[in-house]
Amino acid sequence: MPEVDTPALAEFEQRLPRADELHDMDLADLKAAFAGESQAAEKYLVFAERAEAEGLPHVATLFRAISFAETRHARNHLRVMGGVGETADNLQAAFAGESFEIDEMYPAYVEVAKLQGDKQAIKSMSWALKAEMDHKRMYAEARERVVAGGDIDARPVSVCAVCGHTVIGDLPDKCPVCAAPRGAYRTFG
Repeated sequence: MPEVDTPALAEFEQRLPRADELHDMDLADLKAAFAGESQAAEKYLVFAERAEAEGLPHVATLFRAISFAETRHARNHLRVMGGVGETADNLQAAFAGESFEIDEMYPAYVEVAKLQGDKQAIKSMSWALKAEMDHKRMYAEARERVVAGGDIDARPVSVCAVCGHTVIGDLPDKCPVCAAPRGAYRTFG
């Protein structure tokens, strides 16, 4: 997906919705809309991959473009809810989200999936749980550095495209979570 021209985006920054005092019902509606738009954006990216695989590149382009629009909607809702702060605050919010997923959400979901005997759901959620543990640690370490007035070291961050295992620095020969080969990692930075 082509990147947005940063100077043009900065020029229009003033037009973006801003954090506002919200009534309870509006806040609840924005939270629900944020979740829905975020899910739609991601779902459409997966649909685009499928369309590409089926030899339909123009349909894939349509899915990617509309995914981008849905992402804009989600980001605007997040801004209005006051969900974007200074980086240290954002890292704390990310840490709290990962903590919830680790301590409450995924353990409960995995247990229900076990009771139901849904092996693929167990696999998907167990992989996510393990990745969230990495993310929580990474956010905590990054926040420490930011609060101390610095940035994290310039090292690549790589994610296993199969299970989401995340590593900073050197890649393993194979993923320790799902055993995918080194080549399954996507590297950022």
